[in-house]
Amino acid sequence: MTVEHLFAGIPVSDRDVAVEFYERVFGRPPDLVPNDREAAWRVTDTGWLCLYAEGEAAASAPHTLLVDDLDGFLSDLSGRGVLAGPVEAIAPSVRQSVITDPDGNRLKVGQVEA
Repeated sequence: MTVEHLFAGIPVSDRDVAVEFYERVFGRPPDLVPNDREAAWRVTDTGWLCLYAEGEAAASAPHTLLVDDLDGFLSDLSGRGVLAGPVEAIAPSVRQSVITDPDGNRLKVGQVEA
């Protein structure tokens, strides 16, 4: 068996509020809006981040994005009005920051440095 795509789900209380936030995170609207409860962004060739309006089930999805330029990514976020937490070294060659969405979901953004 080969996994060809990954859809990482994030439960949110209000899809429209969450879409507005994640549009600022990714700098673009969702790539897929299949219905009034869901929206998804393709973040790699085979990896998707998906919002699911689940009402009270929100704030339970910790995910991590690894980027090639953490400082540039965080600068772009700031320019779009998204505040990230402080950058922390979590290993000798790994730095990360945390973004929290309106529902309290924590999205870690990190960089592995060679």
